[in-house]
Order: sequence, then C-alpha cells, then structure tokens
Amino acid sequence: MSENETGPRDAGFDEWLDAAEENAAYYLECPDEHGSLPPRRVCPDCGATDLEEVELPDTGVVQTFTVTHVPTPAFEEDAPYATAVASFGAVRITGQIVGIDLEAIENGLEVEIEVTVSETTGERVLSFAPV
Repeated sequence: MSENETGPRDAGFDEWLDAAEENAAYYLECPDEHGSLPPRRVCPDCGATDLEEVELPDTGVVQTFTVTHVPTPAFEEDAPYATAVASFGAVRITGQIVGIDLEAIENGLEVEIEVTVSETTGERVLSFAPV
C-alpha cells in the first residue's frame, strides 16, 4: 500500500497504479489484439478470456480534455484542474494533466503517465505530464 493511501486497496486498479509508479504500466490484449485496462477477465470487444499483459507505450497523445473550475467536494482543493483522455497505443486512458499551465493544454499534446496525489483526499491519482 502506498504511504499516501488512506483506505482499502481497489483490487486490480491499485496494482495497476503500483506498476505505473514503477514505469511498468501495461494493458490487457486478447488474441484479436483488442486492448483494455485491468482489472478485466473478459475482452470488452469480443468476449475472449485469453488476455495477455502487454507493456503500455511510454507516451500517449491527448485526444480530448476539459478544465474543471468548480469541482465536486472530492476534488475541491485540486481545482482548477484538467482531465484528459489520452491514447496510449491500443488503449485510451483518462487522467489529470499536471506540470503544464492549463491554457497551454491542447489536443495532440504528447504525455507520459505519472501517479500524483490529490490535494483534497491524499489518495493517488492517475495523471499525465507533458513530454
């Protein structure tokens, strides 16, 4: 368990965050080369159950993003912040963008995965930093 975690571990997701913190993030791929993130037991595209862990590319590209100025109470200390969907090879991942002025974020921005800590909750957050 990370020193910043305050509650029980979320099986599958916390293990994936652990791997991302160690620069060993991965996705699951079925025999038809559909990609998805864990935890999964079945491919969401074709129903295959033979899933293999495949190394996630080092960088991804922001496909879309939004800036939140008025957050829910769960993120009030973090605002304003940007949330993006970025493509990393066969998968799309959602995370907060860090390390860049909000006005400088744009579609097509090349990013890498980071695991940061929420100012509000102290819990780990999947984030993207510009390359």
